[in-house]
Amino acid sequence: MTQPPIRFRATPTLAALALVAGLTLRPGATAADTDNRLIDYKAFASQVAEVGEMRQTHRVSEAEFLRMAADTSTVILDARSQEKFEMLHVKGALHLSLPDMTEADLARIIPDKNTRILIYCNNNFLNSPAAFPAKAPSASLNLHTFNALYSYGYRNVFELKPLLDIQKTKIPFAGTLATPK
Repeated sequence: MTQPPIRFRATPTLAALALVAGLTLRPGATAADTDNRLIDYKAFASQVAEVGEMRQTHRVSEAEFLRMAADTSTVILDARSQEKFEMLHVKGALHLSLPDMTEADLARIIPDKNTRILIYCNNNFLNSPAAFPAKAPSASLNLHTFNALYSYGYRNVFELKPLLDIQKTKIPFAGTLATPK
């Protein structure tokens, strides 16, 4: 039977030992937090709270989404997989899959961080499960996309709020499963 790893709190003594060993520990950090400088859960958790506040005023109705999308300086961003995007996406949307989203990729397709960005996800549309398979509410792609964009400095992000029937929405679609409106 394997024993669980031992975690150490960053005390002054442990911090001094870590410095001698060439490591840095943030106050309150555990020794396990120093294993990968490219992952920062505490910063992520803190940011989720900030984004949650911002989302309160950055979620839009279908009519607001359409009005904003009509502005040619607005970017509609689809962060779903390439496969789902090709099947069906909001007409005019740019595609950048969330797992592939990097600062460089975002700068290439949305160079100005003040650009208004509209996002949507699987959980915004009913009756097209092949293209828009529903996810658990807490795993909704909108939540992750909004947080990722915020991480990279984009603050003018707006999220489609309602759950819409794909057959009844006024939002136009493109892709291999699109039906003309």
